[in-house]
Amino acid sequence: MIKDIAKKIFRGTDLLYKLFFTLFVLIVYRIGSFIPVAGINIATLKEYMENSSVAGGVFNYIDLFTAGSLSQCTLFALGIAPAITASIFMQVAGFSIPYIEMLNKEGEYGRAIIGRYIRFLSLGLAVVYSIGYAFMLESIPNIVYSPGLGFKIVFVISLVAGCMFVMWLGDQIKVIGIGNGSSMIIFAGIVSRFPSYFSRTIDAIKVGSLNIFVAIIILLIFCILTACIIYLEKGDRKVTVHYARRIVENKVFGGQSSYIPFKINTVGIMPVIFASGILNVPLFLIRVLSKYQIFAWLGDWFNYKGGIYNVLMFGLIVFFTYVYTALVFNPVELAESLKKSGGFLPGIRPGKNTADFFDYLLVRVGFVGALYLAILAVFPNIIPVFFPSIPFNLGGTSLLICVGVALDFITQIRSSLLQYRYDSFLPSGMRLK
Repeated sequence: MIKDIAKKIFRGTDLLYKLFFTLFVLIVYRIGSFIPVAGINIATLKEYMENSSVAGGVFNYIDLFTAGSLSQCTLFALGIAPAITASIFMQVAGFSIPYIEMLNKEGEYGRAIIGRYIRFLSLGLAVVYSIGYAFMLESIPNIVYSPGLGFKIVFVISLVAGCMFVMWLGDQIKVIGIGNGSSMIIFAGIVSRFPSYFSRTIDAIKVGSLNIFVAIIILLIFCILTACIIYLEKGDRKVTVHYARRIVENKVFGGQSSYIPFKINTVGIMPVIFASGILNVPLFLIRVLSKYQIFAWLGDWFNYKGGIYNVLMFGLIVFFTYVYTALVFNPVELAESLKKSGGFLPGIRPGKNTADFFDYLLVRVGFVGALYLAILAVFPNIIPVFFPSIPFNLGGTSLLICVGVALDFITQIRSSLLQYRYDSFLPSGMRLK
């Protein structure tokens, strides 16, 4: 089977070109992730980032999408994070601002305008992030060689230019290559950490700090997690829809059956991002004010590995899953659209009853999806409690992103291969080269 797929890929020149172009763009992105910004003591910064929980709390979200480029202060330190934040903001605005909602319904023209807004907003966020990062670096002794206005200007320009270039690379993958550009860049950044995880594990086994049987158990746990993610991401609840038969000018229309899929995870990783962002704010403030006794006590009580933090994370993810599902899916509009197209659910009257049934399904299917996301986000934080010698920390969010992007990439390749399956039905002059 793999051999047949490989033959089809190499047969299709267009698909092969897209794959090589995507690979080339990802290589360029990884090269830029190793070029440091001028004026930074990289060795001191790396040591600080590894030992400081304050830095991890503030820039944990950005560092997730840059494969550690932020902690190494490279040209691509901001990566695609400002664009992701801007996209999330515009997506939420589409449900609350009438003008943005109208643009979403304008098709290609509206999407082009929204894309322009996302770029401008990403530019502004990149400037804010880089300025905040510059001030933080200057506040740490022996990291910036020549603090001052000159350093801030060079630093901000370097990071903003790198961020805009990464956004451009993502657009090129989407237009010329294969796969979603932003997702592929995030995927490359996360996967690039895997070799270091394996090397750390092997070194820990060699020095005796990690038992080989514990390493095997951890590997099995992550394999099981990956299998569960694949199973649940592809799982859905299919609702059968029948269409009434219509006779127009001696022609019969409709009379067919279809289905509406309600995915278990309908909102992706958005609830996890929202919950992490909310909890990181008090966590950062507690760490910054830890010189006071009351905040030092709170820091010992409320931290990433504590039970309170994980319980709050679990609850917030469940809450945001329902909130975001309510924003994305409107049962009333879906029922009205189905009614206008002549469709109906077997045994359920069109209109309000159909909308109530859709709402019933979303609540119950959403509950399974909410539990799935919450357990996936919290479980990796619990693993170090039972296996404190584990030399790395692979979050559930990172694992979900990797699996989701990989599944989407495979789906797009299969869709492209379908062109060549039906190639023989086309005239010789129209066949794919």
